[in-house]
Amino acid sequence: MKNIAFYIASRYLLSKKGSTAVTFITWLAAVAMSVAVAAMFVIISVFSGLEDFNKTLIANLHADLTIKNTSGKTIKNFEKINKILKNNKEISNFSRLIEEKTYINYNGKGDIAYLRGVDSAYTKVNPVDKTIFYGTYPAFQYTNEVIMEHSLQNRLGIPVASDKDFATLFMPKPGTGIINKEEDIYNKKEIVVTGIFPGSDQLNNYIIAPIELTEELLNLPKNSAYEIVIKLKNPDNTESVRQNLQKTLGKDIEIKTKEEENAAFWKMINTEKLFIYLIFALVIFITTFNLAGAIIILQLDKKQQAKSLISLGFPLSHLRMTYFYTGLLIVLLGVISGLLLGTALCYFQIYTELFKAVEDLPFPVKIVGKNYLIVAAIASLFGITISWFFSKISKDYITKN
Repeated sequence: MKNIAFYIASRYLLSKKGSTAVTFITWLAAVAMSVAVAAMFVIISVFSGLEDFNKTLIANLHADLTIKNTSGKTIKNFEKINKILKNNKEISNFSRLIEEKTYINYNGKGDIAYLRGVDSAYTKVNPVDKTIFYGTYPAFQYTNEVIMEHSLQNRLGIPVASDKDFATLFMPKPGTGIINKEEDIYNKKEIVVTGIFPGSDQLNNYIIAPIELTEELLNLPKNSAYEIVIKLKNPDNTESVRQNLQKTLGKDIEIKTKEEENAAFWKMINTEKLFIYLIFALVIFITTFNLAGAIIILQLDKKQQAKSLISLGFPLSHLRMTYFYTGLLIVLLGVISGLLLGTALCYFQIYTELFKAVEDLPFPVKIVGKNYLIVAAIASLFGITISWFFSKISKDYITKN
């Protein structure tokens, strides 16, 4: 009997209806479902691409693991930590760095910037040198050679690789007492910009310089460090390596992963993702009311056939299953065609890069297997619920004149 119900449902979907309007409404429900599914799949694929793009941007800001001191900025017992890290076989490279806010001035124009002092091993941990699009990365031959984020350089108009034009960094001096002259207020150093790297929300107003420059500006001794950044041979072992290092280094040292270092960013990404899912789930839910209309119109159109089936002993429960199966077939058709259409649109964007986020940046798209499952599950859930609810036809409706 159930197979008969499914067979009748498939005939209802494919055969000619009693009215052109019924045929139109039935296929309109399938097309609406298809478009909604395709739209959701494309949007979350673009979001997956943007997520990867953002991960790439912050990859040059945070390492696999970051070591900090729990009390105070400067890491104590650096020599001891240095030996432990060198002997750890899970660690590929590590680098010490110092980061502070500074004031930069050039030709009367000034701005607040973040000065990140790094040693020569820094590019082995965070390959920021590969992102430079104009100029070169400092050779660490001179302590005053720096690279700068492009919007900061553009605002101040600092020339690149000029041996005549120098910008000046100002760093307030700690301490108390009477100020008698300018040198009592701050340390200052002239710098040469050798290269420009692209900025982002995570890298705006950054200056990357040799760590010796920051030590001089902050009056710190040699081999000082605010942080030690670590690159692992296998990033999948991040948690186990962190636990082992924490036991070895003790409670005075704090070790954070890349995700923990940028918790606010990941929270924002996950919140945006949640809202995207909720918004498009609502769109699909609204679209499924076309399906409800199609089932109701189909019941009106096939009322005489239903009456004949009931008279021949066809159970009412199976007649209800017939309408339910009809709704399921419309949902299945809409989901499959929608996913195919969405996939085609994603590949079109990947290969043509037609749609741009900004002038030189196409919308990034990443096709992920779990996105298929998420979209199909949401559409199927609403479709099955609507089909089940509106297939509950009463016997009185069929048998009464």
